[in-house]
Amino acid sequence: MTSAPHLSIAPPAVTANEQPRCPLRLRLRPKALTTGYVDGAWWPRSRDLAAELPALLAVLAVRLGEIPRVSYNLIEWDTAPRQIAADGLRVRLSGFWSRPAHTVDVIAGDRRRLTLLLVPPDTEPSAAHHAMTCAAERDNIDTVEVLLRGTTTGMSTADPVAAGGSRVPEQTFRGDL
Repeated sequence: MTSAPHLSIAPPAVTANEQPRCPLRLRLRPKALTTGYVDGAWWPRSRDLAAELPALLAVLAVRLGEIPRVSYNLIEWDTAPRQIAADGLRVRLSGFWSRPAHTVDVIAGDRRRLTLLLVPPDTEPSAAHHAMTCAAERDNIDTVEVLLRGTTTGMSTADPVAAGGSRVPEQTFRGDL
């Protein structure tokens, strides 16, 4: 009896050049002069920076161009290499104990910088959605602490002002952002 070729049902590993299998959970402020502490928010699915960054960098490259460096707080991620390859480019990962908590800086080749609010991966979905929506508002000037208040306690979105956030119009959570 001859055996026929079989198809593997295991999904292939994601490489830095592939599109992510799940939509990226990212919100950015509109392109314009902005004030405040962050330029948007990112809600990664894990604490593995090397695995999470390629999809983020691919999307942000549309706005920033080449991205040779990312700065992050060491406490918030599992051990990461000093550099990764994303879309054929080397990206230097600079982890610091002194970096502001819950932020990631993405630095473009022309030195433009986006500071993103880092929503912890284990955050309850409605709280994460609320924090991301507030962070991406054009006129948002809330601190990182205010934006993340309630993300670990399952904050109710019924009255975000009472919970320390800013008032935003109610929106339906779409699952993946």
